[in-house]
This record gives sequence, structure tokens and C-alpha cells, in this order.
Amino acid sequence: MIFSFSLPALDLKDVNSKLSDIFNFGEDSNEGTTVFRSLNIPSGGRAESLGTAITGLCDDINFFDYNPAGSSILENSEIAFFHNAWIADSAMETLAGTLRFNNLGLGFQFKCFYVPFTEYNLFGDRLAGNYYSETSLAFNMAYNFFAGYDFRGLSLGYTVRTSWRNMPDYADNQTDKIQSGSGLEQSALAVMADLGLLMRFDFLKNFDSLDPNLTFGLALNNLGLAVTGFSTDFEFDDSLPSRISAGFSWRIFKNLLVTGEFRQPVNLMNFSSSQKFSLAAGTEITFTDSFDFEAGFMLSGGNPRFSIGSQFDLKGIKMNVNYTLDLTSSFNPVNHISLSARLLMGDRGRTKIRTLAFEKYAEGIGLYSKGDRQSIQQAIEKWIHAKQLYESIGIKFDPAIEAITTAQNLLTVHDQIRTFSSLETGM
Repeated sequence: MIFSFSLPALDLKDVNSKLSDIFNFGEDSNEGTTVFRSLNIPSGGRAESLGTAITGLCDDINFFDYNPAGSSILENSEIAFFHNAWIADSAMETLAGTLRFNNLGLGFQFKCFYVPFTEYNLFGDRLAGNYYSETSLAFNMAYNFFAGYDFRGLSLGYTVRTSWRNMPDYADNQTDKIQSGSGLEQSALAVMADLGLLMRFDFLKNFDSLDPNLTFGLALNNLGLAVTGFSTDFEFDDSLPSRISAGFSWRIFKNLLVTGEFRQPVNLMNFSSSQKFSLAAGTEITFTDSFDFEAGFMLSGGNPRFSIGSQFDLKGIKMNVNYTLDLTSSFNPVNHISLSARLLMGDRGRTKIRTLAFEKYAEGIGLYSKGDRQSIQQAIEKWIHAKQLYESIGIKFDPAIEAITTAQNLLTVHDQIRTFSSLETGM
């Protein structure tokens, strides 16, 4: 995209006006009242394929821009790269990584939105060429509390993020010479935080899986402030694109997932200037273990955005290709494509521990079914071992706990019967 400005004086409001086609999400009188609007651009990949209805899902590294609680429930540690060719010549590049230690999740994300920036004078001569960019660095931490086999826990998380808006230097009105430091005056630094929670459990589940099939999520995103005027006097910039999001995901069948989300932007500096709410929904169909198809829809203001994509394995790397038809960015349809590559780094042995625990649990059931006292005692030992294995990965193994209690009660009954029989014999 090439920006052409008529002098005199380049102003950030002029730039925001030029960027409106990129960031506008529907007809809204309050659109343009926030800064760092690249925070509203999805990184791409599976999240965008699902219409960005991710707040109540977050089962892969796409959680970063939606719900910070997600890092504590990811099955695998991940490293991922995203490229989103947005509108015209603008693009978003993202690098992210996560690491999970039982119920503790950690992560980082680096993302950069950039667009070519060219300035001309009144005669059409090219004066300056550079890039307008918004770059963010984020760190995440989350923990899954009360994790168990039946109730999968309450995940709470936060992400702290710092963002830098780089405005290129522009020319002097009289001499057409580049003014050193002129862009710095309108550049800005933002510091913000995301807060989120997730609850997961089984609901009307008709298939075998260790993963819960229903998840609810709530998130507060981009809560913070921005400052500008670095070459003159510091001052607060306009409000960041803060928002409140609530969503769910429900795996109705083993190969069918649906997601939904409600999103309300909030202008922290002037609540009356908050933008309109948006709605999003997505669906994912799993054809094989290595191929999924996704489709998504978002309605913001009066305009929709449609997305389709597919996720597939390529030599151990999860790839996603996404196509979006975006009617929220201008009166004419705008098409863009995103690509993502996710490298799964393993689960630090949690799957092996769960498998071994189930083997011990099944052995205990076999012993318990024999019914004699010695076999029941041996079954309890197996179940205690299974419970301890689950505890080593931070999960309460409810089936083993219930089985131990039942078996111990049965042994008590055995002892009472033996005592009663001895009394009768003595009499």
C-alpha cells in the first residue's frame, strides 16, 4: 500500500485516516478512536479459519491473542510461525512459543505489522520511503487450578505486552528535506495486559476421549495505556483497543467442533466512545488424524467476514492455510491469505504417565473382581500407584480415588463379617 500526503504537515490523524481501510471493522461512528489497531488483526492460521472465535477453545498456540489462560492446558509445547498477508501491501508476521510444566504454562510472542509508507510533495516527487510498523513483544503465564479427571480445572492466566508504533520521518514543508526525528514525535509506546480464564468439562459426550468436550472462556484484552511525543513532551495517546470477550467450544462428535464468541470493545479513556460489539462463530471437521477443515464467520457492525482453512501434517509440522473474504474492511470485498506452521515439541512424558496409570487402574479392576480379601488389597495397591502417577503430572485421578474408597469399605465389611463369625463360633 502506498500513502500519498499533501503538505503541509504530516499528522498521525492523517495516517490513521489512511489506515482506516485496513483496520475498519464495520460502519461504526467510534471507529478510529483507538490506537495500535494492529492488535485487532488476527495472526492467521487456525484461529482465523474459525472466525477468530477462539476465546473458549485455546487448545493450541493460537490462544495468545484471545485468552491467556490457554498455555496451561496445551497438550504439547509448541513453536509456531504465522504470516498473514492482510490488505494491499500490509502484512503481519508472528513468532510464538509455549512450554508447559504440568499445570503451569509459559509462553512468548513476537509480532510485527508493517505497511509501506511513501511521501510525495505537491508536484508528485517522491520525498520519503519507509515502513509504518507496530511491533509487540508479549510474555504469558497461566495455571490450571483444581485439575482432575472429571472436572478438568479452572485455568487462569495473564499476558503482559509492550508495543511500539514506529512512525517514519517526514519531509519539511518548505525545503522537502527529511526532518530527522520528526517521526519519533508521533511514534508511541504502549504497555498492556490480558487476563483470562477457562473452564473445561464433559457435556453430553458420546465418544471416548480423555479430553473434555465443552469449554467456556472469558478474557479481558489489551488493558493498558500508550504514551507518545518522545521528541517533545510526553503525553498519553488515545485509548488502546481493549475488549471483553466471552466464548465457548463444544465438540459435539469426535470429528465435529463448533465455537462461538461475543466480543465487546471498551474505550478505557471514554466509555461512551466504545465501538459496537461483534459476534463470531466457527466449525471444524476432522477427516483424519492429520487433516482438518475449518470455516468461520464474524459479524462486526453491519458487515461480515468469512473464512475457510485447512490444517494438515507435513513431516511432523502442523500446517494451516487460510483464505478470508473480508467485507468489514471496505465497501468492496477484500481477500487475503494466511499461513502458519506449528512445531509440536512433545508433552514432557505426560501421555506415557497417563497410559501407565490406566494400566495400573485396569489391573486393579481385574484383581478386585476376584472378590477375595487378598485380591482386593492388591487392587488397592494398584489404584494407589495409579493415583500417584496422575498426581505426578498435577491431576487428581478421580476413578482411582473412588475405587480405593469403595474397596476399603468392602474390606471393612469383610472384617465385620469375620468378627461376627468369630463371635458366633465362640458362643
